[in-house]
Amino acid sequence: MATFGTLSDRLADTFKNLRNKGKLSPADVDGTVREIRRALLDADVAFDVVKAFTNTVRDRALGDEVSKALNPAQQVVQIVNEELIEILGGRQRRLEFAKNPPTVIMLAGLQGAGKTTLAGKLAKWLAKDGHTPLLVACDLQRPNAVQQLQVVGEQAGAAVFAPEPGNGVGDPVKVAKQAMKFARDKVYDTVIIDTAGRLGVDAGMMKQAANIRKAVDPDEVLFVIDAMIGQDAVATAKAFQAGVDFTGVVLSKLDGDARGGAALSVASVTGRPIMFASTGETLDAFEPFHPDRMASRILDLGDILSLIEQAQGAFDEAEARAVAEKIATDNFTLDDFLKQMQQLRKMGSIKGMLGMLPGAKGMREQLENFDEREIVRTEAIIQSMTPQERALPKLLNGSRRLRIARGSGMTVTDVNQLVQRFEQASKMMKTVAKGGVPQVPGMGPIPGASYGGKRPAAKKKGSKAGNPAKRAAQNAALATGAKPGGAAPASGSGFGLGGAPAGDGAPSAEEMASLQKFLGRG
Repeated sequence: MATFGTLSDRLADTFKNLRNKGKLSPADVDGTVREIRRALLDADVAFDVVKAFTNTVRDRALGDEVSKALNPAQQVVQIVNEELIEILGGRQRRLEFAKNPPTVIMLAGLQGAGKTTLAGKLAKWLAKDGHTPLLVACDLQRPNAVQQLQVVGEQAGAAVFAPEPGNGVGDPVKVAKQAMKFARDKVYDTVIIDTAGRLGVDAGMMKQAANIRKAVDPDEVLFVIDAMIGQDAVATAKAFQAGVDFTGVVLSKLDGDARGGAALSVASVTGRPIMFASTGETLDAFEPFHPDRMASRILDLGDILSLIEQAQGAFDEAEARAVAEKIATDNFTLDDFLKQMQQLRKMGSIKGMLGMLPGAKGMREQLENFDEREIVRTEAIIQSMTPQERALPKLLNGSRRLRIARGSGMTVTDVNQLVQRFEQASKMMKTVAKGGVPQVPGMGPIPGASYGGKRPAAKKKGSKAGNPAKRAAQNAALATGAKPGGAAPASGSGFGLGGAPAGDGAPSAEEMASLQKFLGRG
């Protein structure tokens, strides 16, 4: 994630210096711990958290588990990974649902932390799991907060309870009580209460939030905090813990470019687990927080499990199987190509997904330069084609390509490049479907690899002589390994007929007769 980009870079550079060492001395460990401490402090992690973290890492790195390890550098990385998991909460904590519905989830936090948008994200996430959430507008202070929640609720497909207009009008505690009765009457199994915030910690806001909590006795109180808030995260979290108390933390704006110290401080300082992370502006950019996976991302070890879960949620298994069969039978069309891209977009940000791959730090520059709109442009080109053209790209002559370019707002060159990429992708996927290794453009054949049952054909060598007789003779010589016009092979004849032993290279009478016959003169 972008929030941890700088921290990830600093830690990766620190560990790189260890890899060349077969054995770590106390000085090596101290130097490494010193760099880790600087990286964490620069990332705005709370000083007390950094101090406890680095002390633990140092003690473990100087212990037997590293001194007796076959690869000390990897062992130190493992120690840092395990300690990062601990300060991030140790293990994932799931929502606890009430035995007798509805389950009440109250959101608390400063104004601008993203509570209202997060309410919609949480509602949509719960609905996917079969729940029936009800959003409750208890933020009656901020201008247009009620209207914003209604818009978010409509986008999430969730009902909104908003009896008061807001903008300073209405009693939020009364609204919360009414919402509970409404939820029971209408059989909603989850109630999400959006509360008011302030630009800073405020006694009036805290009292209002505490009164709402007392009135509805929520099963979960989620403290929503901006991941880019920096050092203020700890003070804000402590203030909310004292004034309202909360059962879990939600990190919003985790896709930002700040240093991300909040995520590494809040769980450790408050003793409350981070339960969810908001990773973008869309309602789908929301995920449960896994401390072990986040630690792996920070250390550039990848997060394959989250990537798989996203894929499973976006791709239809039956459709994927049908596409695989089409690829194997060479029936893969541009329509199928379009559907695959649309499913890929459902998974969320392409940059975000690529960032979950191990070693993503090495291609960070390419990721930053990747234009997500390229997929939209590709969709526009394919959607400008007729069904027949999508099924048979060979129909795409010059005039058709010009029409498609105009219809999609692109150029003929863009259309040509898309068709070329599609043809290359089709060939590669067909080779993979048959158990072979695709030949990537710009790379030679891989030794020992199967290329769909055939090896790439070697470029034929032959004579370019203008005289047919001379050309035939030179080609015949090439077939034996002899140089045209030069000496014959060291042993045997030019046509494998036995003949003269190694000598002056002059052809025997039998070879001459064979050559005459080869040239059609015998």
